[in-house]
Amino acid sequence: MKIAIIGAGISGCTAYLLLKKHLPKPLDADDHSITIYEAYDTNQDTTHVERGQGPTHSSTLVVGGGLGVGANGLNVIKRLDENLLRDIVRGGYVVSTMIMKSKTGTVLARVQPSGDSESDEVAQRNMHMVSSSRHSLWKCLRVRIPDEAIVNRRISAVVANPSGQNTVSFADGGPSVEADLVIGADGLKSTAKRALFPEAQEDPFPPHYEGLVGVGGFIPAAQVREHVERGSMNFVFGGNGFFGYFFSESTDDSPHRDSPYHVSEPSDRLAWWSTYTAAEAPTPGTLDGPAVTAQLRARLQSWKDPVIQTVLQSLTVENMYPTWTVPPLPTWERDGVVLVGDAAHALPPTSGQGSSQALEDVEAFTLLLSHHLREAYTAGKPGTLEKKEVIKSAAKQYMELRLPRVTQMLKDSRSRQDSKRDKGIIEEYIMYVFMWTMGCFPGVMAKYMNKAFTYDVAEEVKKILGKGN
Repeated sequence: MKIAIIGAGISGCTAYLLLKKHLPKPLDADDHSITIYEAYDTNQDTTHVERGQGPTHSSTLVVGGGLGVGANGLNVIKRLDENLLRDIVRGGYVVSTMIMKSKTGTVLARVQPSGDSESDEVAQRNMHMVSSSRHSLWKCLRVRIPDEAIVNRRISAVVANPSGQNTVSFADGGPSVEADLVIGADGLKSTAKRALFPEAQEDPFPPHYEGLVGVGGFIPAAQVREHVERGSMNFVFGGNGFFGYFFSESTDDSPHRDSPYHVSEPSDRLAWWSTYTAAEAPTPGTLDGPAVTAQLRARLQSWKDPVIQTVLQSLTVENMYPTWTVPPLPTWERDGVVLVGDAAHALPPTSGQGSSQALEDVEAFTLLLSHHLREAYTAGKPGTLEKKEVIKSAAKQYMELRLPRVTQMLKDSRSRQDSKRDKGIIEEYIMYVFMWTMGCFPGVMAKYMNKAFTYDVAEEVKKILGKGN
């Protein structure tokens, strides 16, 4: 089978590695052909600073500065390659505790979704979330892909062909390529998505700006270490925005530095981010760094948290990250073109599940595709049309499994992100009372959060295939 993956971000790289692991060996001498097409630099040694320059600010490689990978996403990685999981954990920091605070410094709720990190029983059973820079996670994936498997060309169009191979065209006007399967892993501004709706003159489901922007960075942890609990991610809410912070790495000599089951001693770097209301989405051309810096200082100057005040002293805004989502799509597949990750369902950062859901997507589709392809090989050597049916069967089950889960997550996260918008004083204190009330029942909150973390997409695929056999 000839496969083209559009986008070399987290979704695209993971899709490549999973396909290489799970696709059954063809009946003929030729192996499966899998190529990733990416418009931007994918050199393994490119730094996160270099990757964040110029037009790549909006590519699948660098959107957002940091992310959290939940236990559900980490388990996808573990099933793929346990050494990869250790590398990813080593490049980030294990977070076991979520602490919600008011802008006055009052702790409203403290939750441990995966249980007490100091418990030996928990350490043997439950993974915690891993916070990481997007670049660190991406690089762990990228170094496992041969350079020759990634072609640096900008895609201009993807055409789904119901009776033959699909076509991928390029902006440079060079020869197009054909593929049995095209996987659209090219983010919320997906070009591959247009192949699903060829009758539309324009994108019928364009990305939606949520009216929120984020900024973030790092400071030396030594300045604030006494104010930050080990293994914690801190969420500070106010009437005019939101602020979060967490340790970004473990110390080099931590004995469990590469284990997602243990909280290690933090290194000397603290990551922070702030989200607030903005009427228009900034672009590199309209971003006025000094003005945004001054505005953010004015917005947060009365907040009492000592970490926030320390950040404000050295704050310099160079990049901003608008919050975009993708409206629910009626389908993620057409004639052998299949969408995964943000191309299918970009979630707000408040979901805490963006990367994990992308990982679930690619594992689910890969396992289903491999199953149906294996059956096709058993029946005989499949031709182009038989391969189309294999892909369509896998994609149908993939959507039946994934659509309800991510649609509910989009709904939930959109309601939660209202806590980051500007609000009046009465609304602000209603928010505090609600969070404090929820904080009185940490077990209930932990159970709710853990529904996402304990989800096992591989087991869900087995259930689907069991029903069909």
